[in-house]
Amino acid sequence: MNDNSSTTAGIDTRAYRDALGRFATGVTVVTAQGPNGPLGFTANSFASVSMDPPLVLWSPARSSSRFGVFSTATHYAIHVLADHQGDLCARFAKGDAGFADLAHDVNAHGVPVLPGVLARFDCAQHATHDGGDHLIVVGRVLDFDLAPGLPLLFSQGRLCQVAAGN
Repeated sequence: MNDNSSTTAGIDTRAYRDALGRFATGVTVVTAQGPNGPLGFTANSFASVSMDPPLVLWSPARSSSRFGVFSTATHYAIHVLADHQGDLCARFAKGDAGFADLAHDVNAHGVPVLPGVLARFDCAQHATHDGGDHLIVVGRVLDFDLAPGLPLLFSQGRLCQVAAGN
């Protein structure tokens, strides 16, 4: 075991994190209306759950300063970022610029939505489940939108793009 890694239940947490990083994920920005205005949250924990009913999930970190808003939001939107939208990823990561000086729309449920993304899922909170240091938030998809293009990916601690090919 590496001396500068902490352990949880006998697992080297740094090595565990590195192993998880071998799985490439898409990059999303989840948005909701907060008490002081629109908020966004960069997340790579997005997944499809069910086609009937249409359910998706994402998992905000309990340690986030935005956790309270997102864990209780009755409506939110999940935006799948395109390969050229690394700026949006950074903008909503760890309290960066967020919606400051960013043009956006508002959907029928009062949720701020970002234009020009690869896909967007407008959701109503369906259920939440304990997920350790994260909360598993399941949303019922009320509406969605999609555009052509390739996704922005996250793997091994960095953003990357799908290689153009056949």
